[in-house]
Amino acid sequence: MGVTLAYETWGDGSRPLVLLHGFTGNRTSFDGLRPLLGPAVKAIVVDLPGHGATPLPERTGREGFVETVDALVALVDSLGLGPVDLLGYSQGARVALAAAVRAPERFGRLIMESGSPGLHRRQERAERRESDAQLATFLRTHGVDAFVERWEALPLFDGLRAMPEERQAALRANRRACTVEGLAGALECMGTGTQPDYWPELHRQRLPTLLLTGTRDEKFTTIARRMAAELPVVWRYSFADAGHAPHLEAPEAYAREVLGFLQTPWYEAPQFEGAATPAAPERVNP
Repeated sequence: MGVTLAYETWGDGSRPLVLLHGFTGNRTSFDGLRPLLGPAVKAIVVDLPGHGATPLPERTGREGFVETVDALVALVDSLGLGPVDLLGYSQGARVALAAAVRAPERFGRLIMESGSPGLHRRQERAERRESDAQLATFLRTHGVDAFVERWEALPLFDGLRAMPEERQAALRANRRACTVEGLAGALECMGTGTQPDYWPELHRQRLPTLLLTGTRDEKFTTIARRMAAELPVVWRYSFADAGHAPHLEAPEAYAREVLGFLQTPWYEAPQFEGAATPAAPERVNP
């Protein structure tokens, strides 16, 4: 039967936009964007498996990842809104790309924030699965609070420490509301090591795509540059002095880039794979 994704909607606009949060988040992770995006889009904010109100997939490992992607496509079909735009952050960006590869006809434009097409080498995937298994063991041994403390200390999230203390506290409370088995299971079925390698699919991906990163996040900015070289219709932007989570660190600038991309009228996905597709301009904040 498969997993069913919990979701809610907000926004007064007519353009449907599905938003997928990152690991340790939930559907409220984009609440800071409500006043900025709400007038222009109809947001469908989703709880990914193991987070919020969505249970884990019935299957584990790669099969669980594929089950999650199928659940997202099924959700879009059930909404009956026609092609929808898709925005994902980190873990959510990987799921978003997978859905766009799985069913491109269901989607209009794709936005990936701090995302990756996966790991290309089998050994890298095996090492990442082992790393995620160790994190899952730590979770089950020490609990969510200890895990969140360890997670927030990662250099990847240095940019979040510049946010006002009340926003940091709200983010921490959101993370601590997760369950041990939810997070551990998400690591085991939606981690980068279980994700299929989508690098070979990028040159066939015809959805107009926006790649967003922070300049201080060198790893994912480098990945975005590599992706931009492969994708036929792509726009890339890096936010100055932001890290892994620009939607939290620079929400106003983030919303401007997202809306500018969604509202640009002069490029759309071609109707067939062989159509000539000029690359969209690249905008990089030095």
